This record gives sequence, C-alpha cells and structure tokens, in this order.
Amino acid sequence: MDPLVSIITVNYNQTQVTEEFLLSIQKISYPNYELFVVDNASPTQGVGSLIPKFPEFRFIESKENLGFSGGNNLAVKEAKGKYLLFINNDTEVEPDFLQPLVRLMESNPKIGMASPKIRYFFEDNLVQYAGSTEMNSYTARSFFIGEKQEDDGRFDTTMRTAFIHGAAMLVSAGAMEKVGLMEDQFFLYYEEFDWCARFKKAGFEIWYVADSLVKHKESIATGKNSPLKVYYQTRNRIFYVRRNFTGSQKLVFTLFFTIFSIPKNTVKFVINQRFDHLKAFYRGIFWNFKH
Repeated sequence: MDPLVSIITVNYNQTQVTEEFLLSIQKISYPNYELFVVDNASPTQGVGSLIPKFPEFRFIESKENLGFSGGNNLAVKEAKGKYLLFINNDTEVEPDFLQPLVRLMESNPKIGMASPKIRYFFEDNLVQYAGSTEMNSYTARSFFIGEKQEDDGRFDTTMRTAFIHGAAMLVSAGAMEKVGLMEDQFFLYYEEFDWCARFKKAGFEIWYVADSLVKHKESIATGKNSPLKVYYQTRNRIFYVRRNFTGSQKLVFTLFFTIFSIPKNTVKFVINQRFDHLKAFYRGIFWNFKH
C-alpha cells in the first residue's frame, strides 16, 4: 500500500499560476494523495473560480493573510497523510516525482524531511536546488548546492543535506508531531530553515532526493526583488539567529552584521537610489527590537 500523502499549497493573488500547478498535479502517477489549496485572503485573484474546476481537491479560504507558514499550517490541521508535501503554487511537477520522495522516507524512520531536485522553470536545464550547505555559524548564511548550474549529472546523487527547500518539501507527519508546526511569526522566508533546525535538534535527518524533479517558476533573469522581500529577509535572518544560535554565535553575528552588513546594504541602497529598500532593511532590523 502506498501511504497517503497530503499535498498542501498556498495561493495569494495567483489564480492562473495555481491552476497550472493543479493541472500538473492531476497528471501525477502516485495513487494515494489528497490535496489542499489554501487561499491567503487574496484581495482579487482568489480560488473561487478554481473550486468547480477541481472538485477532487479541497479549498480552504483564510479570512486573513497568514503568510507562508501560517497558510500552510491551516491545512496541516485537516491533513490526514502519513507524509505532508508542502509545495509552492508556482511550481509544476513531473508525473513520477512523488514516488522517490515517499520511497526514501519509507526506507528510514529517522528521515524527517526531504526535498526533490528543483530546476528553474523558465531556464533550460538550470538547477535551483540540489541540497544545501550548513548555515554559517556566524553570518547566518547558507547556500543551495548546484544553484544556477547546468543539470549535467553532477547533482544526481541522493544524499543527506543541511536544509530542505521551501518550494517543495515532504515532511513526516509522525516527526512533525514531535517537532511542531512551522513558526507563524516568520510569515515569509527563513521559516523552513528554522523548521529544519528544530527537526535536527529532535534527532531527525534531512535529505535531498535527486531522482525527484520539480520545476520552479522563479525567474533568475529578472530577479524578484522588492521592499517586502528585503524587509522579511532582513527581519527573519536576525530572528532565526535569535532562535537558533548559541550565546557566543549571537555575539559574533551581531558584530558581523553591525560592522559589515549594515554599512554595506546602506551604501548599496543609497547608491542605487532604492530608498524603499533602505527603509525596509531598517524596518526589518528594528522589528527585532520590538519583538
């Protein structure tokens, strides 16, 4: 028997993108799954038009925007799967992508989380994720293995890794019961890193699965940079440190961030005349003083 997998995705003002994702899910060969679409209080492009098109899927409409973590957590409360697949609505999947992920999880109860190989959707054969390095203990930075490199066979080995990728992550429900849900306060960015840190502290392993493929519609040609992204990445980088670093690591990070990161970003935003980014950057810092 193939164990039940609960697939969870979140929509916010992206009806067409979400529909394309659901159409790709309809083609998967894995026989035992349920799917939840959470609408995060979209002001215009909600999921109302999708409900009659996909009667086999379940739609949850939140009354407020709960962010990535909060939106996913809404569906977790109703999911019944042995495994839960958290996957971005701006992805499309290969028909057989789910079997290798489930097969790996079933092979070892110590595995709590796993992510597939992720390629950029709009770039020809270019990797976005093939595993991750460890988080630097003092700068709070980690890097995705294979990012922006050709998928030429170098990344075809399934292996244990430091972090999953938030765009597509299969999680053991049993492990999640021991670790808890994603932290809602992150809202956007770093919540999956924080979750991984908690899974590892609880003794679970994290894996990269090379023979599972998901394509992510994130453009690297134009980039997706906004004041909102600057705010949450700054805010949550510091928040992650506060939650997961030791005392000495926090001290070194504070020195590094104060001496290097703040001046560097301030000069960069001023030179580029991105004063909206500058404001967002400092808002992200000061959020941590208020909370």
